[in-house]
Amino acid sequence: MPDADAGKVPLTLHIGFFAMVIGMFMSILDVQIVASSIHEIQAGVSASGDEIAWVQTAYLIAEVVGIPLSGFLNRVFGMRRLFLMSAAGFTGASLLCALSWDLQSLIVFRCIQGFVGAAMVPTTMAAAFTLFPGGRSMTQQVMVGMVATLAPSIGPTLGGWVTEHSSWHWLFLLNVLPGIAAIVLVYMFVPRQKGDMSLLRRMDLIGLAGMALMLGSLEWVVEEGPKQFWFESREIIAGSLVCLLAGVVFFYRSLTTDTPVVDLKVFRDRNFASGALVGAVMGLGLYGSTYILPLFLGQARGLSSLQIGQIMSVSGVAMFFGGPLAGALTRKFDPRLVLTAGLLLIGLGTLGNAQMTSETGFEQLFWPQVMRGVGLIMTMVPTTTLAIGFLKPELVANASGIFTSVRNLGGAIGIALLNTMMLHFRSLHEQELAAGMDPSRPEVQDFISRSTAALQASGAADPHGAAVAQLIMRMQQEALIMTFNNLFFWMAMSFVAVLSVVLVLKKPAAMAAAPQGH
Repeated sequence: MPDADAGKVPLTLHIGFFAMVIGMFMSILDVQIVASSIHEIQAGVSASGDEIAWVQTAYLIAEVVGIPLSGFLNRVFGMRRLFLMSAAGFTGASLLCALSWDLQSLIVFRCIQGFVGAAMVPTTMAAAFTLFPGGRSMTQQVMVGMVATLAPSIGPTLGGWVTEHSSWHWLFLLNVLPGIAAIVLVYMFVPRQKGDMSLLRRMDLIGLAGMALMLGSLEWVVEEGPKQFWFESREIIAGSLVCLLAGVVFFYRSLTTDTPVVDLKVFRDRNFASGALVGAVMGLGLYGSTYILPLFLGQARGLSSLQIGQIMSVSGVAMFFGGPLAGALTRKFDPRLVLTAGLLLIGLGTLGNAQMTSETGFEQLFWPQVMRGVGLIMTMVPTTTLAIGFLKPELVANASGIFTSVRNLGGAIGIALLNTMMLHFRSLHEQELAAGMDPSRPEVQDFISRSTAALQASGAADPHGAAVAQLIMRMQQEALIMTFNNLFFWMAMSFVAVLSVVLVLKKPAAMAAAPQGH
């Protein structure tokens, strides 16, 4: 989808920006590709289930702290230099992860990888608006939106394929060559921007510590909360108190100091605040669906990794082809209308997943996947346009970091809620179905007698006991399917609810042209 004014932008700048997109893609992909193959890594480093979880938790905590800090660092170093530092650090840390000799070293390198690579996502998002001002930025916005939605969707499939055909080390080695290519191309083709190194001397260290403690403890609490039954655990209570106290410090310092590490005043802009809320719910739909659907296909349907990957790839393909459509519609029509259509498509696609049965497979999930994939990209592009595209150029980098953080936190909190709801609904449905399994009921007697006869004919040692076990397994499977249907239903309702936010968005004026970087 070429821009009308693309000829006014040098080809070298397009190449440089594409290289930034590559780095952004690798950063987002790394979360999902490792999560999908965590059991293979666990076997490789001889860790317990609780220990191996820190390989992912350390990365997420470090990343969630690093992303909002990118706005301040952009002012210090300039966008080009910050991206180069982030890409180089991420690539080097990826190599160190692949060379890890035990669990402890892997956790340390993952923490470094998450923190230093965090700036690539918001920096690339900011570059789409500052390097390609006005109407010329739409193609770049589409590319950013496609990467932000596509990478989490194909991550589980790619991770499963890599570990099936090679060792877990290649999950990290995959980042090295693209990382080097991104560094070289950005260095050659992206123009330099002036930084202000004096800001480092005025950095609000108290606010930085408050932000790190607040976001780090929040990420840990939402990761561990469902496993420890939330506030039944003293550790979760302690983590929540740390988050609350650190949050008070962070917000106070951010709103009162002259040079805050994260400038929260951008939330005074109605469109940004509303767009950030939509982004948080979109994070739930993006990360929640790519988390829940593979669980259903593996646990309730017993499909292989390859079969799950084939089904999950449908939404990724839909996003790829829906990207140019989303850009064209956002440029031609009021972005609020495109956003509404996208949210409705996600809601309908997610609601389509709330009708699953024990026979649900590729054909039944095809159109819900297509609708959700197209809907996600149709939501992402106008949301970033409305939230960030009309801000002053000097506010874009900070706003991009905050927007990315809110979307990621929305996904993390959403998954925690889904895990909690899964435990609740599964217990509820098992109790409901168990109450209907009275042995005196004709239907139950008929099932047990038919199963007993079949098992007796096959030479089972205890045909009656095996028949009762089959009935219990059938009940548990149905309870599990009903649980997943509940989860998809409530995800769909969240997208219907967030439609009300669209009413708050201001009608966009013509996007002001931003100056080129120097």
